[in-house]
Amino acid sequence: MTRGRPLAFSPDQAVMAAMQVFWARGYDAASTRDLLAAMQISRSSLYQAFGNKEQLFLEALGRYRTGLVERLQRRLDEAPTALAFFEALYRDTAREAESERAALGCLIFNSATELGQRGDRPAREASLSVEVITGLFHQAVERGQAEGDIAAHRDARALALYLTLGMAGLRAMLKAGTAATEAEQAAELVLATLR
Repeated sequence: MTRGRPLAFSPDQAVMAAMQVFWARGYDAASTRDLLAAMQISRSSLYQAFGNKEQLFLEALGRYRTGLVERLQRRLDEAPTALAFFEALYRDTAREAESERAALGCLIFNSATELGQRGDRPAREASLSVEVITGLFHQAVERGQAEGDIAAHRDARALALYLTLGMAGLRAMLKAGTAATEAEQAAELVLATLR
């Protein structure tokens, strides 16, 4: 079997550029033209390296998910308590209000909302990504319950789902332009449920 010409660009950099387009525009609105311009590659290079737009999106979403989960896991591992992890995470997120970062939202939650239950592979991967976040939150809740800082009488899985819901809602509020004081109040209400 003959192979095509070697790639004349960095696939890693191209995926990161595509990720920014999907993050800002969404999956459906990100045109091939937009992606090619951001990635600075030709259409044939896109197909040679990634196959098609769907495969490129899956690669970008996977990279985003891996990076996010690694950062969250590191924060959890370094936090003195699981409750401190959640407090820092929600408060730091709320403080992003009215920033350029906040206006983008979260690629995972954005994609899950946009793609919903379409049943195609991008929708399934977005849903899986939400589940991965919930799994990490579940791990943290169980740790917090063992430490005695998070209400032990509450179902750990239900609390993890609630925290995912809270973070998705907070990210959506920030994307919509909610003021910092309101975002901080909302974050504190979510955190109060843990005690």
